[in-house]
Amino acid sequence: MELKDGAEVMTHEGIRRAIKRIAHEILERNRGCEDLVLIGIRTRGVFLAQRIAKEISEIEGREISVGIIDITLYRDDFRIGTTQPVVRSTEIPFSITDKKVVLVDDVLYTGRSIRAAIDGIIDFGRPGMIQLAVLIDRGHRELPIRADYVGKNVPTSRQESVKVMLQEEDGVDRVVIGEE
Repeated sequence: MELKDGAEVMTHEGIRRAIKRIAHEILERNRGCEDLVLIGIRTRGVFLAQRIAKEISEIEGREISVGIIDITLYRDDFRIGTTQPVVRSTEIPFSITDKKVVLVDDVLYTGRSIRAAIDGIIDFGRPGMIQLAVLIDRGHRELPIRADYVGKNVPTSRQESVKVMLQEEDGVDRVVIGEE
């Protein structure tokens, strides 16, 4: 996605602080990390989930399981596209039954990706609850979905685009908003 006139809305330091705050909020709301697992939506949601799990582990002194979900086949626009979608692996090597699942994504927009991820998670079992953590909430919901943990609210127009860049995928940590 190429952005014109992109404005930086989060720097490396802003992302680091948001992840630390989200980790603390997750622990507070769940009264610790008992029965807590994180599942990141491919691609950048996975890296964010791993970072949040690392923060929680440092605070609590115990490891948190992190899974990966690919939502390609669960998307409601799957058959609309003319190109063959690239399906990557989903890796949830632990039971989610009766667990507190925190689903992690980079940007919350219409809510359709989150709905697809929830459908995918349910195929793996029946969690006790599913919560949502996102780095950026840009509004414009089409489904009744809201995040439990938000790094930053970034109001946008529908003509604007939000690009999250993370070191693991893009070589830099920053969030940019601009016209597509």
